[in-house]
Amino acid sequence: MSPVLRPLRKREDMPEFVRVALEERGLSEQYQARPPYQRNDYLMWINSAKQDATKQKRLGQMLEELEARYVYMRMDWNR
Repeated sequence: MSPVLRPLRKREDMPEFVRVALEERGLSEQYQARPPYQRNDYLMWINSAKQDATKQKRLGQMLEELEARYVYMRMDWNR
């Protein structure tokens, strides 16, 4: 019996405010260096927030983690 494959998650679009924040902080390269699943998870997490204040808070966490380099969703992450 072959394993059941999970369907792929929808690929999230990057909002303009996220793109601008990455460029302003000089973190576009660090963002692109992350695996595709992490980039998509971050965007899904930010996009799913209902309030702008929550979106900004989540964006701030993502930017801090990119600056720290080896943190992903408040967990240690080793390439």
